[in-house]
Amino acid sequence: MSTIPARAAGAIALAGRTIARIGYGMGALTRAVSAGHLTGDAAVSLLRHAKEEGVQFFDTAEFYGQGLANQLLARVFGSHRDDVVLATKVGARPVPGAVPMTAAQRPDELRQAVEANLRSLGTDRLDLVHLRRMDMPPGLVITDPQQQVDLDDQLAVLEALRESGTIGAIGLSHVSLAQLERALPAGISAVSNIYTLLDRTHEPLLRLAETNAIVWAPYFPLGGGGWAGLPRVADAPEVTRAAQELHATPSQVGLAWLLAHSPQSLAIAGTADVDHLDENIAAAALRLPPEVLARLDTADARP
Repeated sequence: MSTIPARAAGAIALAGRTIARIGYGMGALTRAVSAGHLTGDAAVSLLRHAKEEGVQFFDTAEFYGQGLANQLLARVFGSHRDDVVLATKVGARPVPGAVPMTAAQRPDELRQAVEANLRSLGTDRLDLVHLRRMDMPPGLVITDPQQQVDLDDQLAVLEALRESGTIGAIGLSHVSLAQLERALPAGISAVSNIYTLLDRTHEPLLRLAETNAIVWAPYFPLGGGGWAGLPRVADAPEVTRAAQELHATPSQVGLAWLLAHSPQSLAIAGTADVDHLDENIAAAALRLPPEVLARLDTADARP
């Protein structure tokens, strides 16, 4: 077992790098800073701690806090760019209000979003760019005909940017099985859909990702997620029972299950609390005995 905590679950190939299978999502941290619950300096300290513990994958977006997430990452990794893989998203742009983003699916908007991410991250390249589609629930579903863009047209823009070296790898987010199948010739490196122990609706996508050596990096991996209305994995009786048996926390069990369920899984959990961060990272070292894993595999998963 690796002595670097985040590496305890092994590593995975992504964007030309081999990285730890525990990553960090910028959403919760950005919300905490935006709300005044955490200072920018404290957020920077937390991100540095994550790196010290072996976290290499940081999931962000320009529409997180109107660019704040990227600005925080730039403060931490601006001079250590090669130490981490920064994954961002295009297909949406930030707007003020209760729903902090709106659709930006047109090819010209995708290119503009890439340029905006480059500026706010203070870098000349993006390791991984997820195309965030908006044509199925939950979340925003496009009704504006001008935003209903053919997937091939979007991929053409990202492929050109990858060819130029601006993008290292292309990912897809919030996509259907048919869309992933259609996109495979473009060379997809990662998929980020909603997926948890309790909601395995996208299991067929995971299996297709495995077949094609695509990294499976679900968002809301522990449920909750507010607008998505997902059940919280930590509240499931079988999860709490496993946690008690293994002297772990329910959240650790949920992340450990994700890592054990597929060798292509990359667990991304966000937090604004250092102790919670350490708890999430420690999940990389949690081994689920076969009998526990079997029970979890049948735990009230949605059809």
